[in-house]
Amino acid sequence: MNALFSRDALNPGVRWRELLGWAMYDFANSGYTTVVITAVFAAYFVGGVAGGASWGPLAWTAGLSVSYAIVMLTMPGLGAWADRTAGKKRLLMGVTAACVVSTAALAWVGPGQVALGLLLLIISNTFYSYGESLTASFLPELAQPHAIGRVSGWGWALGYIGGMLTLGLCLAYVLAAQARGESGSQFVPVTMLITAVVYGAAACVTFALMREHASPQPDAPVVGVLHSLRGLRQTLRDARPYQDFTRLLACAVAYQGGVAVAISLAAIYAEQVIGFQPQETMVLIFVLNMAAFLGAFVFGYAQDKIGHKLALALTLLGWILTCVIAALSSTKEVFWWAAAIAGLCMGSSQSSGRAMAGLMVPPARLGEFFGLWTFAIRLASILGPLSYGLITWLSGGNQRIAIGSTSLLFVVGLVLLVPINVERGRRMALGQD
Repeated sequence: MNALFSRDALNPGVRWRELLGWAMYDFANSGYTTVVITAVFAAYFVGGVAGGASWGPLAWTAGLSVSYAIVMLTMPGLGAWADRTAGKKRLLMGVTAACVVSTAALAWVGPGQVALGLLLLIISNTFYSYGESLTASFLPELAQPHAIGRVSGWGWALGYIGGMLTLGLCLAYVLAAQARGESGSQFVPVTMLITAVVYGAAACVTFALMREHASPQPDAPVVGVLHSLRGLRQTLRDARPYQDFTRLLACAVAYQGGVAVAISLAAIYAEQVIGFQPQETMVLIFVLNMAAFLGAFVFGYAQDKIGHKLALALTLLGWILTCVIAALSSTKEVFWWAAAIAGLCMGSSQSSGRAMAGLMVPPARLGEFFGLWTFAIRLASILGPLSYGLITWLSGGNQRIAIGSTSLLFVVGLVLLVPINVERGRRMALGQD
């Protein structure tokens, strides 16, 4: 056990309780993506709220895209403010409270209330995304460079446990509700409340254990939220000398677009194309999270040994295989194989990407540059699902063509990964080149 969780993984002055607090935020917010974006509300929105209309997947992906666009334009400015004031933790507390409240409000959405559903989706996912970026910016403050991969993997692994716990509680309630003869419009709202409660309760552990390590930078430029467009342009300009980091951003735009398709449309594809029932879909996503836990934990150690770049390349190959199997599958049994591979790749690819970014970000500008990382991830989250929705709509509802086309995003990501040199990027971040 000591070999798995060695003390030399942490920076001087960092205590294990702080790392637990940081990882607990992954535990807290994973229930949101698992239940709201992936397993329950996504399928309910398309099949129940939108009545199964052919434009349902496009409306869902459009709502997500709006929220990601908001984050893209505002997160760099928020990150710069957090760096200047040493206020990452305070900001994280605020956006978490907003996400918890708006997630609970999703319980109000019933059949036909498309506008209300989209509005609350945009609000909750925007604040979720803020929190995801802010918690990632703590990673280089906590972990030693040589162990950043495994520490990132610990967070993702605990996150998938949180996702499974939240989904498990929701599944238990759904099975009981179905036994009572309740419909989706009756049990889905309760799952939103369960998700909000678990998110808020687990995040309180983070705020109790984790502290702010950064010092205020009063001389840093002021970048208000309303000036984020200008701040984003400046951050992009400042990042140009960090060529390997900017190449990683381009790579992430491609492959994270494909990951976003899996996260936001897996349940929709399973129910509308393969024929899964809601409870079967929840079990499927539960198992997918188990596989993602193993992928994040095991690859967290593997990437520190074989290299972050090679680890990410292997997972991108796995994603390509996943898309091909999903597009060709005609039975639930075959689709289960695609879901299992996707789970392993999901945990490892997200952990590897975050670890690589953490190594190549200048230590004095963590919030700002991770804001840029969030910009790339959110751009991917617009391009991937929105292209899926458009292809589905233009092809008359053929989601097999859409999922097959998603494999091209992973191919492009693999090509863009080739010229990245992690060691050179690390030296540049430290001012050694």
